[in-house]
Amino acid sequence: MFAKAVIGCLILVAAASGVDDSVNVRLAELENELRRLKEQLAESQASSATTKELDGMSSPRMLHGAGNATEVEITMTKYVDDKVEDIQGAMKHIWLLICGALVMFMQAGFAMVESGCCRAKNVQNIMLKNLTDVCVGTMGWWATGWAFAYGGPYVDGILPNGFSGSQQFFGADFLTYNSDGTFEGSDNFANWFFQWTFCSAGATIVSGGVAERVNFPGYCIFSMMMTAFIYPIIVAWTWGYGWLGANNYMDFAGSGVVHMCGGVGALVGAAIAGPRTGRWENPDAFQSHSLPLVVLGTFILWFGWYGFNCGSTLSMPDRATGQLAAFVAMNTTIAPATAGLTVFLLRYAQLKKYDIGGFCNGILAGLVSITAPCGNVESGSAFVIAIIGALVYESVSILMKKAKIDDPIDAFAVHGCCGIWAVLAAGLFDMGTGFDQYNAWSGFSCNVDEDGACAKGAWGNGMAINIAGVAAIFAWTAFWSSLVFAPLRAHGMLRASDEVQEAGFDASKHSPAKAYVVEETMAVRSPSKAYAVEQTPKNGQGEVVM
Repeated sequence: MFAKAVIGCLILVAAASGVDDSVNVRLAELENELRRLKEQLAESQASSATTKELDGMSSPRMLHGAGNATEVEITMTKYVDDKVEDIQGAMKHIWLLICGALVMFMQAGFAMVESGCCRAKNVQNIMLKNLTDVCVGTMGWWATGWAFAYGGPYVDGILPNGFSGSQQFFGADFLTYNSDGTFEGSDNFANWFFQWTFCSAGATIVSGGVAERVNFPGYCIFSMMMTAFIYPIIVAWTWGYGWLGANNYMDFAGSGVVHMCGGVGALVGAAIAGPRTGRWENPDAFQSHSLPLVVLGTFILWFGWYGFNCGSTLSMPDRATGQLAAFVAMNTTIAPATAGLTVFLLRYAQLKKYDIGGFCNGILAGLVSITAPCGNVESGSAFVIAIIGALVYESVSILMKKAKIDDPIDAFAVHGCCGIWAVLAAGLFDMGTGFDQYNAWSGFSCNVDEDGACAKGAWGNGMAINIAGVAAIFAWTAFWSSLVFAPLRAHGMLRASDEVQEAGFDASKHSPAKAYVVEETMAVRSPSKAYAVEQTPKNGQGEVVM
């Protein structure tokens, strides 16, 4: 099934490329047709109505009422412009739907990484939380999340109160109701879907940070709060053109908005929930139970990240936007490869052995590190950003263990701290000339002043607002996460008992009681094996050998 899913996604991507090529061909045909009509009309000076069916179009347009060649030319030009706009609208929807599907598929990657990093006796419980993040997250995003993030009202494209939207709760006003009983759609459907995938991804990051000791009902409460309020307000400040976005906060695809938010939530949850029982007394018993799942999940996440980053162009109307998306894809390839190799070499220098788990987290650290600056830094800068991101991840991972904060998948080190670094890197490594000009959201071009020239001093202002954004996102997420997790812990709803943790959530809370049919035979798992679960050996008669 996985192979079919991957092949299906590849077919969708190929189809998108094919659509892009067909649109370019069609536009060329329209231009040629318009040119031919102009020549005919100039020769004949036709004063009567002209009917022309454009090649490949199903409905001809009657140019009645045009009294001369100029009027017919204006009518034909408007017809072509309308068709071009229609094609561009279709391309936007195709682009967002395909990229949104890729981002949604990342949930499978998170499920594989998180369950593989934990013990076999908790696999079902981990996957339950991943499923819940998507489903509960959908309810939260539909009910209030979208409205707070993008609901408006807007004045000249800016959120007037700078804080949050206040309209379109539960998808209200997505459709326009006409007096004749018909309806008109809007672009909100595609935008809602694409942005929903980011919202649910942010919540899932927290799941890994609190794995193997948090009760399911308590976690559901946090998941709803994250997707319905905490994350949407951050989006309103930034991508929703609130007080940060209106001042040119630069975060192309969400290192701060999504990953830092999720990483900080994971840090707060891990600290308040406390470490898994016996985590620091018997660390060898907490090895990843399935490195193949971790590797598989890493590849799925890397694959889906092309939807995450490239899709953040939000449309595909022309060749220039296509070039920007490809530029983003190039950076999104260089960074994870660089960071993965960097962490792999660092771990080998320490252990004198190959650490696959470290390699995978290094790749993810590189992906997070390039997510904010992927649209405004050159490939050489992406290489340097990834190396620094790998060092940030490795350092924070070590410090978390020294502080005895139990984060089973290094969620804060990978997503939180590399997210912080990425937002800063988006300013520090911006492609704008020197430390004066600033490209940011303009991509290949500089920000301009009122005269249309490259704005002077724009870099300093951009860097300052990104620093302010890091501080604001960290404080907002930490405050509200604490306000949710602390009362849950105080009322006994957050942390599972030592008995449940010892027996495993699967045996205590799930049916069937095991995710695997094999039996555990070792109390202490060996990190020298790809699997930490072994099948009990049997003799020739099928009897268990003790």
